[in-house]
Amino acid sequence: QVQLVESGGGLVQAGGSLRLSCAASGRTFSSYVMGWFRQAPGKEREFVAAISWTGGTTSYADSAKGRFTISRDKAKNTVYLQMNSLKFEDTAVYYCAARVLGGSFGTWGQGTQVTVSS
Repeated sequence: QVQLVESGGGLVQAGGSLRLSCAASGRTFSSYVMGWFRQAPGKEREFVAAISWTGGTTSYADSAKGRFTISRDKAKNTVYLQMNSLKFEDTAVYYCAARVLGGSFGTWGQGTQVTVSS
């Protein structure tokens, strides 16, 4: 069974940077797509970025383009989300998620809080 554990959240000033990590375990991920989502208070969970495990193809929400970078380290079974130029509106709980190719995101981590002070 796939398990995802996020880390790296915290409090940062606007304009600062954070790197989130997602440690994945439970199987090999060669046919998986890994993603980051976020949920702000009172709002629905929204897509942030995704990466295919094997080929490294990435996709981003418009709000993340140019500021966030998703990557993966196959040797460490870890996915990262580098977040630069953070804004107050980036404040949310960030979740790591996994899906098989052609499927929907169905495995989720517990989330990590990111708070950006203005």
